[in-house]
Amino acid sequence: MAKKDALGKGLGALIEGANDDRRHGASINEIDIDKIEVNPFQPRKNFDEETLLELTASIKEIGIIQPITVRLINGDRYQLITGERRFKAAVQAGLDRIPAYIRQANDQNMLEMSLVENIQREDLDSIEVAISYQRLIEECNLTQENLSDRVGKKRSTIANYLRLLKLPAEIQLGIRDRLISMGHARTIVNIPDPNLQLEVYENIIKEDLSVRKVEDLVRKLGRAGAKTDKTAKVKPGDMPYDALRNQLSGVFKADVEFKRNNKGIGKIVIPFKTDADLERIIAILDKLKV
Repeated sequence: MAKKDALGKGLGALIEGANDDRRHGASINEIDIDKIEVNPFQPRKNFDEETLLELTASIKEIGIIQPITVRLINGDRYQLITGERRFKAAVQAGLDRIPAYIRQANDQNMLEMSLVENIQREDLDSIEVAISYQRLIEECNLTQENLSDRVGKKRSTIANYLRLLKLPAEIQLGIRDRLISMGHARTIVNIPDPNLQLEVYENIIKEDLSVRKVEDLVRKLGRAGAKTDKTAKVKPGDMPYDALRNQLSGVFKADVEFKRNNKGIGKIVIPFKTDADLERIIAILDKLKV
């Protein structure tokens, strides 16, 4: 409960009286929907279609329960501050007018309020939260300490989210698609090698590894990495290995791997899954007269 209170106070500080609308009976205005523009500072770009349809059906049945919040921008034109999902659902429901609070806010207020409101959503994935934290720090000139006070989160929690943005794009996408959990991601980010991070990420998905198993795996990798004679995979982009690996993978219809140690000694690995697969590879080698 304390965290929710802190969030509310932080949000209220952005726009004067934002938390007092209902408490002090602030008036609700009915505004023409076609006079409202979406918030250009809205960090959330994707809305779940299923929940949006459910909200649309609810609005058709009982109307808008919680008003949106807008600001007057030009004459009789308005810009959305909060409530974009309700606004979209109202449009889909065919409403001509929508209840709204009208507030005074500059662009900085708009950005900060949108980001803080976005962070409070329960359906956000960890990457969306991390991006919102990063934008608040960079675009609103906040320190992690300031941000901690503003959103009611520990500074260490914020730091853990921000570290996720250092992961390869493929892993970040997997987090957004909920292929791996925040716990998995926090473990992967401790691996210094991005290529090894991707390997562990792929293993998590293929083998449905628990967070505990991934933690054990990362510890083992750390111990193995301390050995100077450890054989390591050649990193993607190491020419001419990259092109050759792709060429051989195409020939053998398998994920061919190059491995070498820091002395330059290595090997080429052609994986197979069944006896028939092995026979197929041998037949290809025979044709190549290897």
